[in-house]
Amino acid sequence: MAAQKDDPVKRLNRLDCCAVSDAMDKLGLKGGVSGLEQRASTRRIAGRVVTYKLVPVADAPRTSGPPRHLGTTAIEAAQPGEIIVVEQRTGIDAGSWGGILSLGAKVRQVAGVIADGPVRDIDEARAYDFPIYCRSLTARTARSRVTEAFTNQPVCIGEITVNPGDFAIADASGVVFIAAADIERVLDAAEMIAGREAAMAKALLAGKPISEVMGADYEHMLH
Repeated sequence: MAAQKDDPVKRLNRLDCCAVSDAMDKLGLKGGVSGLEQRASTRRIAGRVVTYKLVPVADAPRTSGPPRHLGTTAIEAAQPGEIIVVEQRTGIDAGSWGGILSLGAKVRQVAGVIADGPVRDIDEARAYDFPIYCRSLTARTARSRVTEAFTNQPVCIGEITVNPGDFAIADASGVVFIAAADIERVLDAAEMIAGREAAMAKALLAGKPISEVMGADYEHMLH
């Protein structure tokens, strides 16, 4: 009987972005996004995603009832260990995330935030050791500039469409998104790659020349 595999999030947390990116390349999948820098913690994050999108205030959807601050619906929808992913590609210099949101997400045990756009109050996030990966930083408020269009619908991060329930991993090298339907085969490939690289490191420490360790097998590993 085949051994039962761990939960996908546990498996993803044992990997790094480069191994997952290599696995995506091996499988012919797209999911990597560069330029979303590690801003508030050196911790790698991995998990399922909750999404929201921001638009200019002039394009705000019509809603009934009292206004809700951007991001609060996503925080309340998120389960412990999930990642909030934000699209703020309006071109307006305004925060897509802020300090009180970081604290609220930390209390909720959200794993972190990935924002394609500006984030503010980054010093507060650092004080909370709350991981944030984002396109840029700003001090400018979202108020009267941008507003939330929706929560938990597809968003565009870099060139990648990210759906709620997809998976993400982020570290200092970059961010990778994995569609929920692809997670098992991506994890299998990434674990194989990580295992082979660990064996290569062991061989180097044992004195094998690097030109032999990084030979034809390494060059063709993604084929």
